[in-house]
Amino acid sequence: MNRIVKALFNYLVRGALVILPVAAALFFIYWAVSKVDSALNLSNVFWVDQAGKPIYIPGLGILTVILLLIVVGIIVTNFVTAPIKKWVGRWFNRLPVFNVIYTSFKDLTEAFVGDDKKFSEPVVVEVNETGLKKIGFLTQKDLSKIGYPGDVAVYFPLSYSFAGQLCLVNTDRVKPLKMSASEAMKFIVSGGVSQL
Repeated sequence: MNRIVKALFNYLVRGALVILPVAAALFFIYWAVSKVDSALNLSNVFWVDQAGKPIYIPGLGILTVILLLIVVGIIVTNFVTAPIKKWVGRWFNRLPVFNVIYTSFKDLTEAFVGDDKKFSEPVVVEVNETGLKKIGFLTQKDLSKIGYPGDVAVYFPLSYSFAGQLCLVNTDRVKPLKMSASEAMKFIVSGGVSQL
């Protein structure tokens, strides 16, 4: 009887190891998509049924976001010139609180999907003399403008989070990693348990 319970428990654990990551990923995607869809879905504002009740059309919010992004992309690519972009950027920089939020999100977005991706160079940094090392991404190679010549900026994402730390590190302690940026990010975010 004891052997049967152990076998069943073993199967339970192995099943959980397969199902839980899949279920968590699917749940997170479903949650994010449904939140965006419900926040931006205007079908219940424009359409009502015969009884006067609002009609909710699932997926219309997501479709609205996708179409809006495509239209803005077409306009910016084909009609907005560099002087107009600079003028809008200067105007946004004059707004006190908006400036900080806008530029932070703009830089972070461009770091992942812009023409000049910032998280593309994974490195390993020796943190102290005991041999402790951290994996991060080289984001700036020249810090002489802020008074740190010979140092570089390295971003260290936190495991199981989208937050991270930015550290200024002496160039001698930074070594490139022999892995792609996506592999390094997956390795860090998973807490080092992701297969290499």
